[in-house]
Amino acid sequence: MALGRAYLKDADLVVLDEPTSALDPKAELALFERFVDLTENRTALMISHRLGAARLADRVIVMADGQIIESGSHEELLKLNGEYARLFSAQAQWYQ
Repeated sequence: MALGRAYLKDADLVVLDEPTSALDPKAELALFERFVDLTENRTALMISHRLGAARLADRVIVMADGQIIESGSHEELLKLNGEYARLFSAQAQWYQ
């Protein structure tokens, strides 16, 4: 329901919290591709534990214990070799 409202409403700010948690990988990919188009020239905040989607973001913010511990693009955070890189690598192992 929330995804449908986000797609139909012409809001300046779109917030999605774990939008793909119940989707299979093909549907998830289709949703993220549509999400990129939908949020062009808008501000979008997507909360997710699935870090593959973070590759699409202009900026990724990593939080722990309610604090921002890292911030940057996907590539910048991988180069930092910090918490984001550790978590991304851990998730990527399931697909290798």
